[in-house]
Amino acid sequence: MVAEGLNPYLTLPQNFIRSSIYPIAQAEELYRGMGELNGSHYTVYPPLNQFVFLLSSLLSNSIFGAVAWMRFILIFADLGTLYFGKKILERLQLPTHHIFWFLINPFIIIEMTGNLHFEGMMICLLLWGFYLILSGKWKAAAVLFGFSASVKLISLIFIPIIFNYLGWKKFLVFGSLAGLSFGLLYLPFLSGELLTFYFTSLTMYFNNFEFNASIFYIIRWIGYQSKGYNIIRTFGMIAPFVVLGIVLAIAFFRKNKTFQQVVVSMLLAISVYYFTATVVHPWYVAVLLILSIFTRFRYPLVWTLVVMFSYFAYSNPDFKENFWLLAIEYGMVYSWFIYELFFVRKERSFIQMDKSLKVL
Repeated sequence: MVAEGLNPYLTLPQNFIRSSIYPIAQAEELYRGMGELNGSHYTVYPPLNQFVFLLSSLLSNSIFGAVAWMRFILIFADLGTLYFGKKILERLQLPTHHIFWFLINPFIIIEMTGNLHFEGMMICLLLWGFYLILSGKWKAAAVLFGFSASVKLISLIFIPIIFNYLGWKKFLVFGSLAGLSFGLLYLPFLSGELLTFYFTSLTMYFNNFEFNASIFYIIRWIGYQSKGYNIIRTFGMIAPFVVLGIVLAIAFFRKNKTFQQVVVSMLLAISVYYFTATVVHPWYVAVLLILSIFTRFRYPLVWTLVVMFSYFAYSNPDFKENFWLLAIEYGMVYSWFIYELFFVRKERSFIQMDKSLKVL
């Protein structure tokens, strides 16, 4: 859309189809591929996603060619993840082969490179930021955190976790730089309607859609028993504030003085978010997996195996889920999570080692 001079945040694909005006090559094929649901709502894909779409469309006028270029970009991002991931593991004196738990995981290969989910690009930028933090270049890291969020908004959840590690004065600068780099990328698309359409789509995501959830499905069942209807709208209004409160508690009250403690806090924060989410697409787990390789936790690795059960829904025309398979999936994930959190002896302290890595 950007290549044709259209603002993707203000344009609905369904309008092309209804008006029989196709300013984009192979518009009908693209619309059929995205489906009526996606084509009837305004996009929330952040600016760096839009830049990749623009670049791919400029390099090729066909769907096949554009997809090939996007796949090349994601493979290049994976190489960045390999480079920065190994560097971080070396700094933490952890086995460098742990990075391959992510890179050669069949789930990652299928969902990132295969299905073109841009968590791979987000993760590359996030690890680059991590490496800069460990190198004492926290201002440059802040910019990369902003860029990471400009690929996938979920990266915003990590910014408060840095508070105790940096101290409040440096954190104010860090947060400002991250927010500035994030916001500036939206400037080319800025309009009076952008925020309205953007937040409308985000609200619809939280209040209308459900897939592969865990805690929400239990609460939804209770709602059916007590209210007689699906309480997703009520849950969707309350859950974000609950998650925000927990994330801020982790950020401000948990001990986050070493880099590894920060990463563990990030892992716990995003786990809370996905445990309470109404939608947990399989590729979301990639972020948990990359964080886990720098910690003692392995439940995300288990999750990458059992999340495959959620694919069953795609085999049904109406995307109906099998709740027995979901019970197996989350039964294993929660069991492993609780076991590691409360019963596994904590790894040796990295406090002394990390003193040399502390932000100067």
